[in-house]
Amino acid sequence: MTKPRIFINMHYLEIGGAETSLIGLLTALDPEKVDVDLFLNDPRGEMMAFIPEWVNVLPTVGAYQMVERPMKEALRKGYVRVVLARLWARLCFTLYAKRRKPKDGSALFGYISKYVVPQLPSLNHLGQYDLALAFMVNPNVVGPKVKAKVKAGWLHTDYKSIDVNPSVERSIWRQYDYIASISDDATQSFVEMFPELRPKLRLIENILSPRFVRMRADSEPRPADMPAEEGVTTLLTVGRYSYPKKLEEIPVICRRLTEMGDNVRWYIIGYGGTGQYIRDAIEAEGMQDRVVMLGKRSNPYPYIKAADWYIQPSRYEGKSVSVREAQMLCRPVIITNYKTAPSQVQHGKDGLIVPMPAGECAAAIHEALNNAPQRESIIQYLATHDYGNEAEVDKIYGMIKKL
Repeated sequence: MTKPRIFINMHYLEIGGAETSLIGLLTALDPEKVDVDLFLNDPRGEMMAFIPEWVNVLPTVGAYQMVERPMKEALRKGYVRVVLARLWARLCFTLYAKRRKPKDGSALFGYISKYVVPQLPSLNHLGQYDLALAFMVNPNVVGPKVKAKVKAGWLHTDYKSIDVNPSVERSIWRQYDYIASISDDATQSFVEMFPELRPKLRLIENILSPRFVRMRADSEPRPADMPAEEGVTTLLTVGRYSYPKKLEEIPVICRRLTEMGDNVRWYIIGYGGTGQYIRDAIEAEGMQDRVVMLGKRSNPYPYIKAADWYIQPSRYEGKSVSVREAQMLCRPVIITNYKTAPSQVQHGKDGLIVPMPAGECAAAIHEALNNAPQRESIIQYLATHDYGNEAEVDKIYGMIKKL
């Protein structure tokens, strides 16, 4: 009997929450039940090493690589139409931004889907799939470029916390039979913007394996660049250098903690740019000896395991993978009270939710650092609860069974 064919698209496999979640999905899928083709727009990144051997990684298609590569490189390689489309998408976004004055650049990706993707070659030569999954919907490749009986797109973020052009986004999401949302809160914010799409939504949480996380955490000794220091509380944050993560406020919070008498060292594992704006904040607050930027780490898990507290000071999240991984490693977590926070942390049980403004955030963290019984209670709770959810993969099989 022929096994169902699944097509999965992702932009690349750099270190990140969505990328880690994709590896979790691939690991959970059963090669006895399905055949999987993985198509990466630009096949690069540290997470490439963790693609299961049985997954078929499709050959690179040059035009797709150029969607996010430097335009000079794209021109040098002859992808003039892709470059012109990217310039047009940016112009359209700029005009939209002048009218609407959005708080972030999220709307740009919708314009890339609208104007750049049509310049990319079709993938119909790969044949018809039983299920095609767009693990990152923008750029929208699966909708117009892949032939499949059923198409599903992943919803990774809180749509109430980003600024997008609803008319552009709506046309993209309508192309999918299912929309997989990683949390109830993400679902709610999405349907407030697109209520007519509610019937397409299915809750499928980020698939994470505690065994995989612990194996990688134990694969290396305590990192030398994050040493244990007597009398010093080690704090850690992992995140992309981007507006949602609010990493530039860490030096402000850290300064307030030191003023309250806390002896802390706050480490940041970051990626996705130079992070200069964070370095500027560190210098402005005089926190050069307290806030340490480690840059990108291909294996962040030994760092998470070694931290006294894992802190996520984000402006918004869909559902933070790093927070869940810290919980799997029995590290007490502190997150800010972004809208979807209650879907991730039970305040006082498996972590703490603190106010977002820097002053209130610092005061709440100070209280937590000086409440040893509470910290121990959280650790004990984490040690007795299973944060794995590999069974979520059955929902993927369910999409195929409903053909």
